[in-house]
Amino acid sequence: MIILKIGGSILTEKDLAEPKVDYENLNRIAEEIRESLYAEEISNDLIDGLVIVHGAGSFGHPPAKKYKIGEPFEMKDYLEKRIGFAEVQNEVKKLNSIICESLIDHGIPVIAIPPSSFITSHNKRIYDFDLNLIKTYLREGFVPVLFGDVVIDDEVKIAVISGDQVLQYIAKFLKSDRIVLGTDVAGVYTKNPKTHDDAVHIDEVNSIEDIKFLESTTNVDVTGGMVGKVKELLDLADYGISSEIINANEEGAIAKALQGMKVNGTKICRK
Repeated sequence: MIILKIGGSILTEKDLAEPKVDYENLNRIAEEIRESLYAEEISNDLIDGLVIVHGAGSFGHPPAKKYKIGEPFEMKDYLEKRIGFAEVQNEVKKLNSIICESLIDHGIPVIAIPPSSFITSHNKRIYDFDLNLIKTYLREGFVPVLFGDVVIDDEVKIAVISGDQVLQYIAKFLKSDRIVLGTDVAGVYTKNPKTHDDAVHIDEVNSIEDIKFLESTTNVDVTGGMVGKVKELLDLADYGISSEIINANEEGAIAKALQGMKVNGTKICRK
């Protein structure tokens, strides 16, 4: 089984007053997934199991920030927090519906599975996750599509669970063969490649020591995003699950990665 994570920055347009889908990227990626699933035209069967996880992008992040989901609050503010919870969940479901519609239009039998409907957390980490539903759909040849979502938390009442957390849990307990992360950069660099021309690409990461220098940088995009992703993936590497981080903006990158071809990116594994 392969897990494909598509970052919200790939599927939505950032820094806009209203959330907006990047349809050009979405439809291209849907075509690349279809191409990969039906690569062997003789049998016309799906590859041996695919789960898609996508980020919330410009749909989920603004309301989550507005209502400070996951932060401590007084009980007198609980109603407002619940409204915020509902607003975030409604927005990410809208994005998920648009993504699933494109995938269906491209001939992919997807099934949307909202994490908020069956996941609970403890202090912002997944605590209870019933995998039976995902197993059933995979067995019947469907492609489950999950996403970063809001969930009930027994410590902070309500919390945001990222797509990376969802991915890690599924991979670990369903024993994924490998993971492909489609982001807006071709893996790990010594600096943010968007703002530093002298950024050097790192082909492979085997331990947290390999990226220790990134934790001292002041660049939020690098420390808050990539380092956190790599830490989660190194944990999976301990279970023998390798991952690769690629630039999903590059045409054909997702198709090649899903089919096991060489792609410019960073591999995360233990030696």
